[in-house]
Order: sequence, then C-alpha cells, then structure tokens
Amino acid sequence: MIKRKIKKVIGLLLLVTSSGFAQQQPKPGTTVLKKYINYFNSIDTEAVKNYIPNAQAFEWLSSNIPLFECPDSVLEQNYYYRWWSYRKHLVKTPEGFIFTEFIEPVKHAGKYNSISCALGHHLYEGRWLKDNSYLQDYIKFWLYHADAGQSKQRFHQFSSWIDDAVYENNLVKPDLPFLKSIAPALDADYAKWETERQLKSGLFWQFDVKDGMEESISGSRKDQNRRPSINSYMYGNAKALVQIGNLIGNEELKSKYTQKAQVLKKLVQDSLWNNQSAFFETKLAKSGSLVQVREAIGFIPWDFNLPDDKSQYAKAWDALLDTAGFNAPWGLTTAERRDPTFRTRGSGHSCEWDGALWPFASSQTLKGLSNLLNNYKNKGKMTANVFYDELQKYAASHIKNGKPYIGEYQDEKTGEWLKGDNPRSSFYNHSTFCDLIINDLVGIKPRADEILDIRPLIPKNKWDWFALQNVSYHGKNISLIWDKTGEKYQVGKGFHIYVDGKKVLTTKDLKPVKVQMN
Repeated sequence: MIKRKIKKVIGLLLLVTSSGFAQQQPKPGTTVLKKYINYFNSIDTEAVKNYIPNAQAFEWLSSNIPLFECPDSVLEQNYYYRWWSYRKHLVKTPEGFIFTEFIEPVKHAGKYNSISCALGHHLYEGRWLKDNSYLQDYIKFWLYHADAGQSKQRFHQFSSWIDDAVYENNLVKPDLPFLKSIAPALDADYAKWETERQLKSGLFWQFDVKDGMEESISGSRKDQNRRPSINSYMYGNAKALVQIGNLIGNEELKSKYTQKAQVLKKLVQDSLWNNQSAFFETKLAKSGSLVQVREAIGFIPWDFNLPDDKSQYAKAWDALLDTAGFNAPWGLTTAERRDPTFRTRGSGHSCEWDGALWPFASSQTLKGLSNLLNNYKNKGKMTANVFYDELQKYAASHIKNGKPYIGEYQDEKTGEWLKGDNPRSSFYNHSTFCDLIINDLVGIKPRADEILDIRPLIPKNKWDWFALQNVSYHGKNISLIWDKTGEKYQVGKGFHIYVDGKKVLTTKDLKPVKVQMN
C-alpha cells in the first residue's frame, strides 16, 4: 500500500514536471526595458515635459506596453525608443488626454498644440497600450472639442483615416458602448468631408499641403487634384463604418457605407490607375490627366486593401525594389528617383515631399506591403524578406550624431535630417513603428471574434528566438515565444502561444497560427 502511494506521488510529480511547468510562460522581465529607458533618459535634455516625464517613463511604459526582445538589436532598440518618444507626447488637457505631433509648440497647431495630420498613426500605434482611455479621450477630442472656440477648423486641417483607425483600435480593445456613442459623430464627419471635398464624379480632391505632403511632385496648394491618398483614406473610412455598423447593429449605417465603399473602390481603380506606369497616380485638376510620376501615395490604397487581387495591380510594388524607383540607401523615397524633378523643391520651403524620406510615408508603405503579403494571392516580387529588409532600414534611419532620433524628413543618400537641429523636429510623432513590429512583423492580426490570429512576416531561418509579451488584447494578456532550440526561454522548442499565462498552442515552426482564446 505504501509503495503504491509512493509510486502515485512520483507519477504526479513527473506529470507536473513534464507538462505543468511547460504550461507556464517565461516571466516577463523588464530588464531590457529598464536598460533602454535609462539610456534614452541619459541622452535627453528633456526641454519639454508633458504628462509622463522621463523620471516616470519606466513605470508608465512597463505598465502599458508589450515587452519585446529579438536578435536584431536595431529593431529592438528602436521599438523601445519609439514607445519612449510616443510617451513624451501624451498631454493632459481640460478636454481630456491628447497626443501631440510636435514636442515644441508650432504656429499651425490648434489648442494644446494639437494637429490632426498624423491622427491615424497615433491611434494605430497607441492601440497596443494597455490603458485605452488615453485613445478614447483623444478620439473624443477630435470629434467634439478640437474645432470648438477656434477661428478655423482644425480637425479637417488635414486628411484623415480616423474611422478606420477607430475601428482598428476597437478590434484590439473592444468597447461597443463607446463605439456606439461616437458612431453618429463619425457618420456626420464623413458627410462633412463629402460636402467639402467630394466632386460630382465621386472622387475626393485635396491640396498636397492638406494631405500633410506639401511641395510634392504631383501636388499643389491651390489645385483640386484627385489624389490616391485622400481617396484611399475615405475608402478605408467607409469600409470601417460598414464594420462599425455591423458591430453595433446599425443596418442603415452598414448599408449606406457599403455602397459608398463599392463606388469609391471602382472610381480609384478606374480613374487613378495608370496602366502604362502600373501605378496609382494623382489626376490633375487642370488637365484631367494623370501626373505620369510614381509617388509613395500610390502605395496607400493597399493600406486599406482597396485594390483588387490582380497581378496588374501587384506589379506596382516592383518599383519598391528599383533603385531608380523608391529604393534608396537610407529608406523608401516619397517619389521615384528617376523623375527629372526629384528633390528640386527644397529651396525656400520648410518641407519637401518630392523624394526625401518621410517616416510618415515609410510607415504607410510598410503597412501596405504587409497587407499585400497577408491578404493577397498576387504579391508580385514582394516577400517577407523584402518587408524585413525595409523595416530594418527604416529602424536604422532613426539616428542622428550616433544617437537614437526621430525627426521630420531625411536625405535618402546620407540619412541627414533635413531640419537640422531645429528643436521642433525632435521626437517627431508623425508615423508608426511599434505597430509595425506587433501587427506586421510578429503579426498579431486583430479580429472581432475570440480567435487569436498570428501571421508572422519574420523570414524563415532569420531568427532563432524572440518574445513579445504582455500584449493587452480583448481584455486578455497575450504572449508569444519563439525558441528554435528551446535553450533561450527553457519552455521547449517551437512557437508558443500564451493567453493569460496559460500555454494554448505550440507549433514546431514559426508559421501562421489561429487559436481560440476562450
């Protein structure tokens, strides 16, 4: 009897050792985060202090952001640098929290130094924060407060993909009561854009400066050009309102915007696609013809999965690999390098979108590329290797005088930040990066249901290990561990998925997976 009990105890211990411990994820450590925060704080004069000063950066970030480590030190360092910089822009106002674009006050900003140009980027990046109240305040600020008491409109000072970004935020942090409460304002805002910018043809027009892309090759501060940018944004907004209508049970909203999205999709493909150049281009108001030059805004339709899945459209992405196209030593240019007027508009202007590198555009192009690789059968020459190489180049461009830096725009050959030492450009919050790591490279694809969808774009055999932990998603804590040999994290070989600390799936290889979370 005693021997039988001893054997039973031993058996239970073996069971716990072999399976129970393996179910426990590696405890998320903040050592890596602490190292980076200490370094970033040490090189910062902190001329401007907003809601979370440097002294509180570690505490706030460790409570709010997913923790990430990987063998690529350039990607890893910049992941934390961008979160550290993003935190600097959080401002508490009498009308709730907002995120600024410039760290220094600028003349063209609205109240509290607010600017709507990069609103969509701010929401995509911030949707991975654990505390979603900051973004909800920010959304309400633009919908209800930004124009109040102002001498000119501030929300529509720049084009926006707010509806799309609001919907994508809700997929990460579902909150149907909030979504339902703001749906009328989103609907009214879309109608306002139609009144201000829609032509009888159905296409939208925009000045390049109101796209936040002044002095572009195809642009004008006076001509009502039909640009791929605003038309893609409005398509993305319409498609998002369809999904919002579906989620909140508003059939009228769903039906109305289904029709609008279908019409706009056809118009963009019929009117802004140039068969000769195999690219989406701006249609000029004066001549009615396409501009006959490829610009980075021609990739934006894929940010919203607008183009049909056809090889003729996928061919546009060939220009990404072409050194006479968009491929430059320091990143992806905002216009093709072969154009005779490439980078000829810089003299006398504070901005130039005729070829220089802009993080705003780089993050849009990378998002579009990720969508092409994930959501299309026709990918042309694009592969996960191309995405990784361009993301890595983008990360490596975040440097000035040998130290981490993010500014406005750069020389494509030398990496020189073209605003020089102008303090307004430091910590420029005008693009995404962390979202590209979480949503695209590691590949967490938010959904409305409780299926966790992971589609990594990490090339095969590129990394032997990585960890993305403490991802706040659907009210749960998600962690992803890849360990090819099993030696790095001591939880076994393979790709391990954890939900609220419990292992729910392991696969031998780093590959796309779907798993039920509840």
